[in-house]
Amino acid sequence: MYIPPYFEIKDRSLMHDIIEQNGFATLISQHQNRPFATHLPLILDRTNECLYGHVARPNPQWRELGQQEVLVIFQGPHSYISPSWYETSKSVPTWNYVAVHVYGQAHLIDDEQEVMASMQSLIAKYEEPDSPYELGSVDPAYLAGLNQGIQGFKINITSMEGKAKLSQNHPAERQELVIQRLEALNRENERKIAALMKGNLESHSTR
Repeated sequence: MYIPPYFEIKDRSLMHDIIEQNGFATLISQHQNRPFATHLPLILDRTNECLYGHVARPNPQWRELGQQEVLVIFQGPHSYISPSWYETSKSVPTWNYVAVHVYGQAHLIDDEQEVMASMQSLIAKYEEPDSPYELGSVDPAYLAGLNQGIQGFKINITSMEGKAKLSQNHPAERQELVIQRLEALNRENERKIAALMKGNLESHSTR
């Protein structure tokens, strides 16, 4: 990923946060000598620096997954930035966004208990706190059939790179104008980008 120095995220813990907050990822690998992508939720194990997930067995991507380095993209909030928001006419449109790229070696998981543990972690993360759903209450025969239809995997992380393009290459006054316009739009992505920009400005002002 192309990352100018002022957009680079160097804090590994912050990259972990972005992964956990935006867990629906894009897994990219080579399949039959062509790039192949699957969109899926992944669970991060911070302690062991790995990602857990599973795909449907009819998905051919898993068959070559364990033989190569893979790329996983975690896309955070993003927003169009209009040049009309600036105090100058010498500008062009751009896009602010946050993303983390993870590189690693994938390994297929055939141990049923390990696959079930990763599924339980996924359910625990996304079910509402008061949800009555529990994987342990699912009919065992149904669950056994489900396990036959999926392939679990683990990706041992070898490197990560993060990018937060938040108008850091513009003067602080212009960044403030952008934040005001984003907040006025009152849409989720725009609100999140505005909050990140504001946090970035405040952190720099206290240095």
